Amino acid sequence: MTRLIRSLSEITDQIDAIVLDQWGVLHDGSAPYLGVPDALAKLDLPLAVLSNSGKRADLNAARMEAMGYPPALFMAVMTSGEALWQDFEAGRIEAEKVLAITGSDGDAERWAEGLRLTLTDRVEEADAVLLMGLPEDGATIAQQRKIDKARQSGLTLYCSNPDRGSPRADGRIVPSPGAVAHDYRERGGEVVFYGKPHRPVYSALERVLDCPPRRILMVGDSLEHDIAGATGAGWQSALVLGGLHAASFRSDDPLGDLDLLVAESGYPPPDYMIEVVA
Repeated sequence: MTRLIRSLSEITDQIDAIVLDQWGVLHDGSAPYLGVPDALAKLDLPLAVLSNSGKRADLNAARMEAMGYPPALFMAVMTSGEALWQDFEAGRIEAEKVLAITGSDGDAERWAEGLRLTLTDRVEEADAVLLMGLPEDGATIAQQRKIDKARQSGLTLYCSNPDRGSPRADGRIVPSPGAVAHDYRERGGEVVFYGKPHRPVYSALERVLDCPPRRILMVGDSLEHDIAGATGAGWQSALVLGGLHAASFRSDDPLGDLDLLVAESGYPPPDYMIEVVA
């Protein structure tokens, strides 16, 4: 049964490490949530970040530092883009040497530094497709045509951000690459997802944290990614009421709201619920 808590300090005797999502938990994409940096600094536990970001971990660490999160606060930052880069670098993905890029805006070129890969805008030259990000308003017509052509050509699509939507400061939920990737798969295309809720990123952090899985707490705002992924990894989980599911928690009975959300979505419930990280 899910327990409603006011502060993470209430359960520190039951956990050895805390892993936090970025968007919707630490910040809204523009600024940190009020009081969260100070609250985390007071916790006497190892902290880590696990984010469905297509960018490398160092870029995400720099973003958080610019928002007021000192680098020393987190013992590790893992992103889905970092996990994908590591698999290419280690040779665990060998066949795909030429990647068609979509939604890049320079991000793919920065991501690929240090890898023996060729990036191209031309689908007909590619072995596979790399989907890193989307324009703010979702997939453009040109991008959608490129993706459709890739699917018709039978190319595998590597999605380095499985999120379907991402919260913004004004309360909007903007489309994320996962929405395009799921559509690609539903139309018959092959997709390889990196990031939550898929097991490899959780395993990567377990090696760094070096503590029993059940003593790790994942704090996130997505039932589909953060909570379901943590449940599958055998971690504990805490759902933040803001962020992605904010519109579902409008009554005076958040636990009742959660029951409805879980029933509608089919995803597992969290062990805990908390309004904001405190």
